[in-house]
Amino acid sequence: MNTDSFELGQALARFLEARPDEAGNVALFSGFLASSPAVFERSHPPGHFTGSAWLVSADGERVLLTHHRKLGRWLQLGGHADGDANLARVALREAEEESGLTDLVVEGDIFDLDRHAIPARGADPEHWHYDVRFVVRATGSEEFAVSEESLDLAWKPVAEIAADPAMDESMRRMAGRWLRRGR
Repeated sequence: MNTDSFELGQALARFLEARPDEAGNVALFSGFLASSPAVFERSHPPGHFTGSAWLVSADGERVLLTHHRKLGRWLQLGGHADGDANLARVALREAEEESGLTDLVVEGDIFDLDRHAIPARGADPEHWHYDVRFVVRATGSEEFAVSEESLDLAWKPVAEIAADPAMDESMRRMAGRWLRRGR
C-alpha cells in the first residue's frame, strides 16, 4: 500500500471516529481500498475512487454545483482520481478545473462518503464510484467559468438544497451536515 493509500485508510478511520453512524459505509470503503492496488484507476472494472468538492462560498452560505453534462443532475464538483490516491488533492484539482476558480482551499478531513452506481455508457460498463468528498472553500473571486463537463454551474444556497425534495439525496445529506456543522 503506498503512502497516499495508507493516508486514505487513516482518514477513513478518523471519519469513523467522528461519525460512528457511518460504520457500514466506512467498512465498505475500507474494504474496497484494500481490494486491489488499481482502485484509483478508472480502468478498474468493478469501480474506482473519485474525489469531490463541497465547494462553499467564503461566507459558507452557498455551494457551487454543476449541472452535470452526462448525468443531467445538479451535483457537487469532482471527478476521477486517475491514479492519484490523495483524494483531497483530486477534489481540489477537479474543483479548479470544473469551475475556473482559483484561491480554493481544502478544509479539514473527509466530509462525506458516497458509493453510487454509474450507468453503462458507450464502451464503459456500469460500475461503482467510491466518492470521497471534502469541503473546499472559495477564498477569492467567486466568478466561475462553465467547463465542457457541465451544462451549467450555479451558486445555490445550502439551506435550499437541504429543503429541496427534488435534489439528489446525497446533496441533501451534505447540505444538512453542513448546516448542522455551521460555517
